[in-house]
Amino acid sequence: MDDFLEELGIEEVNYGATLGNSDGWLKTGGKELVSYSPIDGKPIAKVIQATAGDYETVIREAQKAFDKWRMVPAPKRGQIVREIGEILRQYKEPLGKLVTLEMGKIKAEGMGEVQEMIDIADFAVGQSRMMYGFTMHSERPKHRMYDQYHPYGIIGVITAFNFPVAVWAWNTLIAAVCGDVNVWKPSSKAPLTAIAVQNIIAPVVDKYDLKGVFNLVIGKGSEVGELMINDKRVPLVSMTGSTAMGKRIGEAVGRRLGRTILELGGNNAIIITEDADLDMALRATLFGAVGTAGQRCT
Repeated sequence: MDDFLEELGIEEVNYGATLGNSDGWLKTGGKELVSYSPIDGKPIAKVIQATAGDYETVIREAQKAFDKWRMVPAPKRGQIVREIGEILRQYKEPLGKLVTLEMGKIKAEGMGEVQEMIDIADFAVGQSRMMYGFTMHSERPKHRMYDQYHPYGIIGVITAFNFPVAVWAWNTLIAAVCGDVNVWKPSSKAPLTAIAVQNIIAPVVDKYDLKGVFNLVIGKGSEVGELMINDKRVPLVSMTGSTAMGKRIGEAVGRRLGRTILELGGNNAIIITEDADLDMALRATLFGAVGTAGQRCT
């Protein structure tokens, strides 16, 4: 196994669920999932996926953690996210390499994706001191009217394989400074990057006793995913992926009056017109097809 995989705590066989702390890995009992590199088709490592019972354990611990985490002042939550950003800086090189190995985009793009995680951590730190609310005068004597943001609860984050770590950061680090806890279900095509992220942030989780705030469950969408989107204990599900899957999730979550954030799309396509600048078009086509392995959000 490559040295950078060992640095990230990736083993030949890995468990597929954690409560975020160093000792929080559950001895999952689901089916074995093999992660193959699209670069050469060779296996990288295996994951023992989470079962319905493992999912239930994670959700219950997340509920307990939310009661505690929501009471931490937002600026202090921001300080913890700042430390997550700092530790991501330390592991940018190996994590970026793993993104490339497991997802297929070029190394510069893998590194760039980890940089996006770092950047959103910096942004979230600022937001932790900017949760303003309105105040207004009441027509009733001795009454004060104001609004104030309150945390929502457990946020379910379902990520796609094309941006396997950045999308987690966009959702989770913003949710964290708001006082929410997160349960992450990554793509089955990129489970190792998710495991690596959890290993990277574990020292910060341990330092502040944040067991249950940053959680992970790896499993099939038809099993673990269905449990999450139909779970009333998860008031908001944020999902990045196909339009077809987005419709399914939007319907299921909406049926229980939950909320969704859906970033949807289809296969990357480029149309070159007759009057196009061919030099520019060919460069863009090559980059879209090879540089980011055919995956673009724009």
